[in-house]
Amino acid sequence: MNKEDAIRYFTEYMSTNQDISAAVAAINTLIEYLKLSQAETLAGLRDGLKECIRWLMETDSSVTAISSGCELFLRFITLAALDHKNFDECKKILVNRGNIYLDTVAGSRDKIAKLGHPFITHGANVLTHSYSRVVVKVLIEAFKAKKRFNVFVTESCPDKSGLKMAKELEDIGIPTVVILDSAACYLMEQIDLVIMGAEGIVESGGIINKIGTYQIATCAKVVNKPVYVVAESFKFVRMIYPLNQQDVPDEYKYPASKMKNNADLNHEHPLIDYTPPAFITLLFTDLGVLTPSGISDELIKLYL
Repeated sequence: MNKEDAIRYFTEYMSTNQDISAAVAAINTLIEYLKLSQAETLAGLRDGLKECIRWLMETDSSVTAISSGCELFLRFITLAALDHKNFDECKKILVNRGNIYLDTVAGSRDKIAKLGHPFITHGANVLTHSYSRVVVKVLIEAFKAKKRFNVFVTESCPDKSGLKMAKELEDIGIPTVVILDSAACYLMEQIDLVIMGAEGIVESGGIINKIGTYQIATCAKVVNKPVYVVAESFKFVRMIYPLNQQDVPDEYKYPASKMKNNADLNHEHPLIDYTPPAFITLLFTDLGVLTPSGISDELIKLYL
């Protein structure tokens, strides 16, 4: 599988499986790469997988989610020793482990929804930002529990992904109102809780998410409203430890197409921002309900 084949497979998988994240699509691509690889040693196979990850990070999908998900995938499939002398048998074992990992992450949203929905109380006004499949799952679970609540969704420019979020919630029957991004602070006094997804959770317990997340979390903190983050553990990012917005690498903030064309980033709007842990109340993951300070402990466990 060459670069063009890998990117084509990834893109087609994303378009035909719209309910999955970029990280899961990337992991599926890596498993396909494993099956087709012509490498003759485990070292060569691992180098090829890392090269494939670099190819996928050149797409305009979430670099944060792809890098963290693939890093954990590589860690999972190579964690145990491979004692087989036959290289083909080793490849089969790695593919099998990859499928096991996919099965494991497939149930992540259900676990998070069960942990998160009790925090959405009957009659609550909920504010969310952009589009998040995990947030949708949590809200559906609360709705199934016969709770009645109102959801306010930011329009989320520049791609207006909040409109997609609102449409899905309205189709379910959850009362939903789309608001301007700039109206979040105006509305915050009426809000009971803020719930948002994340493209990545960093070691400090802060999150990388759609641009505008930081200002909403800041506003919520000022008026003492809880901010809950829901995200799968494969979005735990080990590679960066930002202290401010400038510490987040440019490849996380700007589309790969802009980086590749050497665009003047001073004239480009970043796609994501970093929200420090001080502005987050709790994080709901498939590993449990965590405080921001507990994230580093979980990352250590994942990479031991």
